[in-house]
Amino acid sequence: MLQTLYSVNDYKEELVYPAICKALDALSVPDDLRPGMKVAIKPNLVMAKSPVYPVTTHPVVIRCVARYLRSHGITDITLAESSGGLYNAEYMKSLYKTCGVASLEDVLHLNMDFTARTIPCREGFVNHSFHIITPILDADYVINIAKLKTHAMTGYSGGIKNLFGTIPGLEKPQMHYRFPDIEDFSRMLLELAQTVNPAVTIIDAIDAMEGNGPTGGTSHPLHLLLAARDFYTQDYFAAGLMKLDPMEIVMIRQAVEVCLAKPGEITLTGDPIPEDLTPFQVPDTRRLDFSTSLPSFLRKPFTALLGSIFKSYPKLVPEKCVGCGKCAESCPAHIIKIKDHKAHFQKKGCISCFCCQEMCPMKAIEVRKAL
Repeated sequence: MLQTLYSVNDYKEELVYPAICKALDALSVPDDLRPGMKVAIKPNLVMAKSPVYPVTTHPVVIRCVARYLRSHGITDITLAESSGGLYNAEYMKSLYKTCGVASLEDVLHLNMDFTARTIPCREGFVNHSFHIITPILDADYVINIAKLKTHAMTGYSGGIKNLFGTIPGLEKPQMHYRFPDIEDFSRMLLELAQTVNPAVTIIDAIDAMEGNGPTGGTSHPLHLLLAARDFYTQDYFAAGLMKLDPMEIVMIRQAVEVCLAKPGEITLTGDPIPEDLTPFQVPDTRRLDFSTSLPSFLRKPFTALLGSIFKSYPKLVPEKCVGCGKCAESCPAHIIKIKDHKAHFQKKGCISCFCCQEMCPMKAIEVRKAL
């Protein structure tokens, strides 16, 4: 697997564009391109947040990819994403503006088709089909541009996890409800990734996120851009850059087990790995989860026997809550209600997916320490 790695110190177009050109040239992307083809760029726009925060794919990275495609004769380029909120014109227009991608209309089309279609999965998958946003399905070529982050549920968010944004809007919480167990949820992510099958994956790690990601963490710049065709092995590599154990990330471990990720076959090109990398702070969900210290073969029996005792739950910080309702909107179990302009949680029925924490714009939801 050819993994490109380039040092980029800032989100300045004159710095990002040469790195994008070198990375995509090294991956022989021009050989894939032909006149008239439709290209979809799939960024991470999980919520409406300014690009000054390390929550979403930075618009300069997206612009530079679109510039590269246009320099090779591709003009039909669509930014295709479904955030963690609603998937309609009003919400997405607001999200485009806040995330800074509305300024990209000179180099690409912002998706305004909010339909989705059901497509079958390959034989042998647990999922028989996926409901995927139309611009991804209509594309001849998909470029996946992830943001490097820690994640409250999965532990890590990169190329594989970014493709969850091809599921439309509030259907994502439904997927959480169908697959509350991390092993099952991770397997679903792998099956979705194989179904979407992007041609190239770029990881924006110029500024990354640590702690309570994917939205409530803090900045941890790596000043790096990564690109690869094999995004399963790329995720293994990127988790290592964060000083995380890739085999402790369930979706990456599963990818290794089924030979999607092949960490022994990484060939690095571009710049050397920086020597001053420091460990990323893990989410509270991981730091407070006793089961993560157990060998993997003991975790499932432990969870089955004592999971309800040691389970972590979301906890509201009332003074930060503004009653916006994003937590209730994103809760797959529908156990959150807004009363008197405050969110009210009930423990019964909570599946500890932490979608509420992920979508809270005020960082008003913390993790209740496991007993």
